[in-house]
Amino acid sequence: MTIELWQLFLAALAYLLLLFLIAYATERGWLPRRLISHPLVYVLSLGVYATSWSFYGSVGFAASHGYNFLTIYLGVTLAFVLTPLLLQPILRITREHQLASLADLFAFRYQSQLAGVLVTLFMLAGLLPYIALQIRAVTESLQVLTNKSTPASLALAFCATITLFAILFGARHSSAREKHEGLVVAIAFESIIKLAALLAVGLFALFGIFDGPSAMQHWLEQHPEALDALYRPVREGSWNSLLLVAFAAAFLLPRQFHMTFTENPSPRALGKASWTFPLFLLLLNLAIPPILWAGSLTTPDSPPDFYVLAITMQSGAWWLPVLTFIGGVSAASAMMIVTTLALAAMCMNHLVLPASFPPRLSPEANIYSWLLWGRRLLIALIILGGFAFYLLLEHNQGLAQLGIISFVAVAQFLPGIAGLLYWRRATRSGFIAGLLAGALIWTVMLLLPLLENSGLITTGLALLRPAASKEPWANATFISLSVNALLFAAVSLLTKPSAQEREAAMACCRDTLSPPSTLPLADSVQQMEEQLARVTGAEMARHEIGRALADLGLTHSILRPTELSRLRQRLERNLSGLVGPLLARIIVDDRLRLDKGTQVAMADTMRFVEQRLEESRSRLRGLAAELDGLRRYHRQVLHDLPLGVCSIGPGNEIISWNSAMERLSGIEKSDVLGQPLRRLPEPWNGLLSGFLLTREQQLRKVKTRVGQQMRVLNLHKAAIDDPGRQFADSGAGTVVLVEDLTDLHTLEAELAHSERLASIGRLAAGVAHEVGNPVTAIACLSQNMLSDLGDLPFIETSLHQILEQTQRISNIVHSLVNFSHGGASLDHPAAPLPLSRCVDEALHLITLSHNNKQLEFIRQGEPDLMINGNRQRLVQVFVNLLSNASDASAPGDTITVTTRCDEEQVVVEIDDAGHGIDEAHLDKVFDPFFTTKAPGSGTGLGLPLVFNIVQEHSGTITLGNRSEGGVRVTLCFPRVVHAPAESVEEPQV
Repeated sequence: MTIELWQLFLAALAYLLLLFLIAYATERGWLPRRLISHPLVYVLSLGVYATSWSFYGSVGFAASHGYNFLTIYLGVTLAFVLTPLLLQPILRITREHQLASLADLFAFRYQSQLAGVLVTLFMLAGLLPYIALQIRAVTESLQVLTNKSTPASLALAFCATITLFAILFGARHSSAREKHEGLVVAIAFESIIKLAALLAVGLFALFGIFDGPSAMQHWLEQHPEALDALYRPVREGSWNSLLLVAFAAAFLLPRQFHMTFTENPSPRALGKASWTFPLFLLLLNLAIPPILWAGSLTTPDSPPDFYVLAITMQSGAWWLPVLTFIGGVSAASAMMIVTTLALAAMCMNHLVLPASFPPRLSPEANIYSWLLWGRRLLIALIILGGFAFYLLLEHNQGLAQLGIISFVAVAQFLPGIAGLLYWRRATRSGFIAGLLAGALIWTVMLLLPLLENSGLITTGLALLRPAASKEPWANATFISLSVNALLFAAVSLLTKPSAQEREAAMACCRDTLSPPSTLPLADSVQQMEEQLARVTGAEMARHEIGRALADLGLTHSILRPTELSRLRQRLERNLSGLVGPLLARIIVDDRLRLDKGTQVAMADTMRFVEQRLEESRSRLRGLAAELDGLRRYHRQVLHDLPLGVCSIGPGNEIISWNSAMERLSGIEKSDVLGQPLRRLPEPWNGLLSGFLLTREQQLRKVKTRVGQQMRVLNLHKAAIDDPGRQFADSGAGTVVLVEDLTDLHTLEAELAHSERLASIGRLAAGVAHEVGNPVTAIACLSQNMLSDLGDLPFIETSLHQILEQTQRISNIVHSLVNFSHGGASLDHPAAPLPLSRCVDEALHLITLSHNNKQLEFIRQGEPDLMINGNRQRLVQVFVNLLSNASDASAPGDTITVTTRCDEEQVVVEIDDAGHGIDEAHLDKVFDPFFTTKAPGSGTGLGLPLVFNIVQEHSGTITLGNRSEGGVRVTLCFPRVVHAPAESVEEPQV
């Protein structure tokens, strides 16, 4: 069976057009979204790792190195098993800081443009042989199937087609950080094709050549040298070197870095790939031994690299060779597309842009278009360079040998990755020194021999290499990496990292939080846009500012300085994906400068830390997760406290505002956090600001109007120390507790009113007796006047007596009414008043109800003592105390009320001659509902209400037994020295 060259060319072209269609349908939204975003699509896209080397060269490598061919895939498996320690941290850094390539990553960590340039140049040198390998694999596969030499023009046409595809679906955006869903789905599809093709060839080898597993086992028993050829290299060869370079290639090859990190849809997808991708590689390698043995049996004269194609010619069916050829084209094209995309981004950010920045464009030029077409031109140049390398190299190197040369090259970045993730002391000098040494050794031991064997150059270095060495990469890997790592460590220890390097090292640590420490000079979004436009142009500045605002969920409205600082950081990261991390920092630092004299408020620092912890919640493990859980618990306790909690930072900015404060004030937390205290609406601004200025640690029963309601509040405050001294002031702020006593105060007022009414009931008998006497006198006088109408002097005298008795009744009733009305309102006005008048009015009321006991009340002391208070409530205090004294006294006893001045206080002492109070009850007399009276004789509310009223008047009250018998009640009130005459409250009569 023969297949024509043009038929294979059309088949390859049709397959590439199918890839075009798949990518186009994805970009246009014709495919289901569930399919596009499925994690399996991402896993299959990682199959770009399997190139022509895997598809064709693995069989040839197994023929010469036995089971060592598996190390190329076991190294990848090891890398993906270490996803939590290796790949996830790199993914976090690249996503957070918008890093599109390995050169971006190293330039960001070591803060060196030279590092980015060296990584880019070394990657180009290391990958051009690999690109040439793909072109060679396609052309030689054509030669195997057609038995005709392949013209270079056909290889050039293949390169042109790949260039077109890469430009259309891999370089559609100006930023390398933009996702290319069409490309990802197309690469996933090609992974399915090459896996299906390789498994189909393996099944044909097993059942078509050997007639089943048992027949193959019988052949192996007859040819034990076949199995020995697979095992012997494992025992003798340097499999550990292959395992190491494959481990490095798993995530450091440009195509793997691009698909693993740049095109990653979510961190969860990488977690699933940690076990599904090694499974894909296992399936890919199942067919290699049967194909090797089938090729040795049927086509021993064919190159082992192309046994995959050669044995299909024995099938007699045209479709199997064509499917196998399509699988090889698929593997080669995927590698070339993704690799050139990644290399073009590296060249643009680290070679072209630094050399041409700022670009000399006309004011109306579109910088996005300039960047986009620059990347497209670089893609074409890189593929053309690979084609040139293909033409120059003599075809005397196996496919696997060419691949391993590139693998050893990327392995030189392992020390830098170790320093990036786990060694903050690593410096740019150490990284550059180690990389230069490793690259030099790689060039001398691997690249120059490759060029010399192709007849391109003559170096005379052949004498330095072991003769007929089958594994030159083993020594090259060991020597280059050893020198690289030693120089990296030694130079890093001998040099001091810069401040920028230390900052970047902290950012690369997985659990490090680095809130902004300074604020930008710009005070508005408009000003930032104008400053940025001077470098990037107005259109780009407007677009990038809008994108950064959208990423942060902000608007163009006036932003706080800390929000502008976040906007500046986001701008730098977005620009990093567009022009590289160092150039982005240069632009931002030059145009959007920081005010070094400012300091970020604690509220904004805390908000930043909270946000970062929320984002990193799924990544926290061990002690960090436990501490975060404890933090969340304490924060929830603080948020759910029934007391209002407001924390104020050292700059008088509001740090916390819990749910109780939201309910009490009617102000949402989101409206006040980070705001200065002065921006709070009244009464909270004045209330909290005034409280912070006082030396008092608490204020009790502060009355303030909130909305339409009068509220009674207790305020408590405590200073918070700042152990780290991170802020300018000596402390870290103040926490204020706000206790709402409105309901309790209303209840107390109602209880006081009830107690007052109960007192009225107790006074009723005495009042009735006292009122009865003048009423009887009035009746007698009226009868006498009726009987002696002619005696005018007698009538006049009787009328005067009637008026006196009426006035007496009026005074009694008026005192009772005044007493019953007290305590019904929340708002009790206080004014300077003579204490003696309150005492006298209370004595007058008590004598009415206890007259039948024939008690003697003695009033003594200074008469003109002034205090500040409410007359009605003070009268209630003395009525309750004198009533208790009267109840405890026997008929004929004396109750003494003494008033005196003691320094700055007015002291009132009430002494009775009763039986006293049990010492065990002295500590309980002010407890609500505690009473020593018989059931039905007292409520137990009198003394607690007295205690509250005295506290409202800033006074104190104490009870104690007198040595001569009875109880002494002592009250102390602040003294008013000189009260204005017009402010003294006159008693109501």
